[in-house]
Amino acid sequence: MKKQLLFIFFMVSSSGFVFAQEVEFEEYALDNGLHVILHQDNTAPVVTTSVMYHVGAKDEDPEKTGFAHFFEHLLFEGTKNIERGEWFKIVSSNGGNNNANTTQDRTYYYEVFPSNNLELGLWLESERLMHPIINQIGVDTQKEVVQEERRSRYDNAPYGRWREQMFIHLFKKHPYRWQTIGSLEHLATASLDDFKKFNQIYYVPNNAVLVVAGDIDIAETKKMVQDYFGPIPKGEDIERKTFVEDPMTETIQAKYHDPNIQIPAILMGYRTPAQTERDAYILDMISTYLSSGKSSKLYKKLVDEKKMALQVFAFNGPQEDYGSYIVGALPVGETTLETLKTEIDAEIEKVKAELISERDYQKLQNKFENNFVNSNSSISGIANSLARYYMLYDDTNLINTEIDIYRSITREEIKEVANKYLNKNQRVELEYLPEQKEAN
Repeated sequence: MKKQLLFIFFMVSSSGFVFAQEVEFEEYALDNGLHVILHQDNTAPVVTTSVMYHVGAKDEDPEKTGFAHFFEHLLFEGTKNIERGEWFKIVSSNGGNNNANTTQDRTYYYEVFPSNNLELGLWLESERLMHPIINQIGVDTQKEVVQEERRSRYDNAPYGRWREQMFIHLFKKHPYRWQTIGSLEHLATASLDDFKKFNQIYYVPNNAVLVVAGDIDIAETKKMVQDYFGPIPKGEDIERKTFVEDPMTETIQAKYHDPNIQIPAILMGYRTPAQTERDAYILDMISTYLSSGKSSKLYKKLVDEKKMALQVFAFNGPQEDYGSYIVGALPVGETTLETLKTEIDAEIEKVKAELISERDYQKLQNKFENNFVNSNSSISGIANSLARYYMLYDDTNLINTEIDIYRSITREEIKEVANKYLNKNQRVELEYLPEQKEAN
C-alpha cells in the first residue's frame, strides 16, 4: 500500500498566481489483481466511480477489429442482476450520469453520483465485471449502434476519415494502423463466441484499475470495494505482443478523396516515441508553440498575416507504444496545398535552426502550468488521470509531478527534438481532397 502525502504549492500563470493543490491518493491491490486507487475530497457531496481496462484497439486480432470499442457499448446491455435497457435508467433515477470511451490503448467506464450513492456505483461496475450478459440480441443491437456511429462520425462527416487515412500510412506493423471504430465487416461476421472470448481474456480484475474519487470515507470505501470486487476471480495472465516499426527514411506521399468536403487539406504526419518518453513531452511543447491559439506562429503567419489558410493546426498524439505528430492546414481561395506545405515547413525549420525566444518559452511554460491546474479541477478529471497514469505510465503520482517534466524542458531540447523527428524524409504527406466528379 502506498499513500501520497498532501502538499500545497503556488504556480505562476500569465495572469498572476494560480493556487493549486496536489492530489492526495492511496493505492493498493486486491488478491485477484484488481488495482484500487482512492482519492478523498469532501468539499462537495459528489463521487466518481470508474474502471479502466488495459484493452484497446491495439489488442485486437487484425481480422477482428473494432472489438474494444464495441465492448464499450455492449457492456451497458445488462447483467445477471440488471435487466437489459435498465443501466442508464438506474443511473439517472439516482441522480447520476455515466459514460465510457475507448482508445487504441485502453477502455474507460465511469459513473458520477451524489456521494450517498457510492455503493450503487461500486455495485454497477462490479456487475459489469462479474456478471455481464453477452447474448445475440445484445450483440445485434449494438452492431446497429456502431454502424450508425461509423456513418455519422466517419463516413458521412467532413474530414471524418483523415486520421484513418493518415495512420494506415504512418504505421505498417503496429495495430495503431487501424482506428478504434474498426471494421464493420469484421463485426458483422464475428460470432457470439468471438465476443465471449474477448470478454473472458480482457475483462478480468487483473487487467483493470478501479478509481473512487470524491466525498468518501476511506475505511468504509475499502470495505465496500472488498465486498463487491474481492469475490471476482482472477483472470489468466494476458500475453501481449510487441510491434516494432521500421524507421521512416523517405517521404510517403498519399491522397484521399472525401465526398463530404469542398475544401482540401494538407496533413503531414510524423511517427513519434511513446508517451512516457521525455521527447513526447517536448513535442507537446513544440505543437503548442506552433499552433495553440491565435498567437501561435502558424496561425499568425498563415491565417492572420498572409491570409493563406482558413485553419492551421499541429498536435502531438502521445500513445502507449508510439505517438504521432500531425501538422496541417486548409487553404483560402487559390492558395495551393504545396504553398501551405512550404510555409509550414519554413516555421518548422526555424524551430530546428534557432532557439525559440525567451519570451515565447515563458508563454509556453505559463500555458502548461494552466493546463496542469485545469486538468485537476474536477473530481471526474482527477479520477480519469489517476487511472491513466497508473495504467499507461506506471506512475500514478504523475498526476502531481508531470508538470515538473514540462518545467524542466529547455529551449535547447526543443530545438534538438525538432531536428530529431520533424524531418521531411520521416513523414507522411497526405493530400485530403474533395471527391472528383466525373464530367457529364
